[in-house]
Amino acid sequence: MGICPFFFGGDENKMLNRGLDKLELLRIVEAVANEKSIDKELVMESMESAIQKAALTKFGNENNIAVEINRENGEIKIQKVLEIVEKVEDPSREISLSDATQINKENSDLKIGDKIFEILPQIDVGRIGVHAAKNIINGSIKKAERHRQYKDFVDKKGQIVSGIVKREEYDKTIIVDLGRAEGVLKRDDKILRENYKNGDRIKAYCFEVKEDLKGHQIFLSRTHPEFLAKLFFQEVPEIYEGIIEIKAVARDPGSRAKICVHSKDSSIDPVGACVGMRGSRVQTIVNELQGEKIDIIKWTEDLPTLISESLSPAEIQKVLIDQDNKRIEVILTEENLSKAIGRRGQNVRLASKLTNFEIDILTDKEDSERRQAEFKEKTENLIKNLEVDETLGQLLVSEGFQGIEEISQAKVDDISKIEGIDEDTAKELITRSKDGLIKEKEDVSKKLKELGVEDGLINLKGMSQGMLVVLEQRGIKKLSDFADLSSDELIGGFDEIKGKKIRINGYLEEFSLSKEEADQLIMSAREIVFK
Repeated sequence: MGICPFFFGGDENKMLNRGLDKLELLRIVEAVANEKSIDKELVMESMESAIQKAALTKFGNENNIAVEINRENGEIKIQKVLEIVEKVEDPSREISLSDATQINKENSDLKIGDKIFEILPQIDVGRIGVHAAKNIINGSIKKAERHRQYKDFVDKKGQIVSGIVKREEYDKTIIVDLGRAEGVLKRDDKILRENYKNGDRIKAYCFEVKEDLKGHQIFLSRTHPEFLAKLFFQEVPEIYEGIIEIKAVARDPGSRAKICVHSKDSSIDPVGACVGMRGSRVQTIVNELQGEKIDIIKWTEDLPTLISESLSPAEIQKVLIDQDNKRIEVILTEENLSKAIGRRGQNVRLASKLTNFEIDILTDKEDSERRQAEFKEKTENLIKNLEVDETLGQLLVSEGFQGIEEISQAKVDDISKIEGIDEDTAKELITRSKDGLIKEKEDVSKKLKELGVEDGLINLKGMSQGMLVVLEQRGIKKLSDFADLSSDELIGGFDEIKGKKIRINGYLEEFSLSKEEADQLIMSAREIVFK
């Protein structure tokens, strides 16, 4: 047979000096597939591509040449492919129906669009051809190896892997030998005071596996919150068995962490199970994390209790929750302030990550001073807008009327039932509050137009003047600008960067819009702009 050999190892010159018989070709395919742990069919297809390239060089690149190796006996078939067309424009690739019928007299069913195959002679590709063919095959094999490694490790994503430190790059990135592949442990994914030398064994969390043209990259982390969760998964049988569930994890890698756990079996204490006999289980994890202190917290649906436990060892007096804005105010004594905040704000920061709420901490004294300041501000607002004396203003605020808008919407009976206010005074207060709101609205509308806010945005259904003022400050003055926004940009949300949730503030967050309300506002704007 005239086909030259393809070199896969050993003495290349010796291999070039002799041909391959059909069965030897099949044996080579089998050997390469087994050695590289890749699909035999892929090696066969790579050989076909290599022979095809050599055939194109021999018979002309303008031709359409197909190569087929018989999977049973190794016989190689090289064919020129011609498409049957009505009018021949490229004779190297096309043929008329009449000529095709003349060539294939035994086939009378040929029609336009069919293909016929012309058998070409076997080729001797020579040394240069062998080298080119070898490159094609080796390239295909390397690509297959990379894909196999990717498939092997894509299932490792979200798991702890173990390997040997191979080297440290100039930027402090650690390359880890994982067996059939290498992992990348970047500087930011290492615990701060950790140092490794070549040959050290290391555990890490595989948080991402990427495949690209150059191969694949396996990204590892020892700072990821899930690394701590997976360590508990390995050390605590009740977690592995699904009896205990990890609800949330927050870490300051190498320093301190908080983990929230819940038991589905009321007879099992989740905290005790995670700590282990004489702290054996948690100590194993602490040692792996270079002495990182771990607070294990029992999860509860009662949010104030969960917040209090999360801020331990501080003792909490009061918890005020704002569900719409995902904010919590914690009131405590001066003595507990430093405990709640922790060193450099660590304790409150971890508690905030754990509960997914922004936590504001106030002492009881600060809370009292704030409430007094708010009371004074609201009183002065009523005195100014309703033209009443200080006593009446304080009386209205103490009865729950926060501003003139609430008074304007109140019934006469709601106000006149307050001791010291008769029915006529109540009516007058309601009238003055309504007049004040109209004047305030006119003043704001005039100011918005002076600032260049478009009428279409001002008149958008559901849009308040307060919202318009805030949007103008953000440079959003046209209805089309507003229509380009997303609901997250309006009400805020969370973005995940390297496994850590980052709070993104919204333009209209202070107005406590729900996601449905924000979506409706944006859709109303888009219906007008794009109609």
